[in-house]
Amino acid sequence: MLVLSRRPHEGIRIRHDIVVTVLEISGDKVRLGIEAPANVQIHREEIYLAVRRANEEASATSSAAVAGLARVIGDRAGDTAAAPTPGAPPGPPRADDAPAG
Repeated sequence: MLVLSRRPHEGIRIRHDIVVTVLEISGDKVRLGIEAPANVQIHREEIYLAVRRANEEASATSSAAVAGLARVIGDRAGDTAAAPTPGAPPGPPRADDAPAG
């Protein structure tokens, strides 16, 4: 980690396109200004970590979800007549396809 001392209105440059400037020092708080291209995402550390944690939780696969999906796939695999092959001619009508009446 690079540690620098800066006074108000002094800054640091990161690469050629990011400038961090100390705007104000008040008690134990420092206000920073950050100039960066629009495609550079800038977040407070606690926000970044919260979003990252939420994304990891959302993408985690639960065993219940996997079991449910396997059950659905298994149910559909046994019902081959319900899903005709694309481009295949229609087969004979099934008893449950008859119009009600």
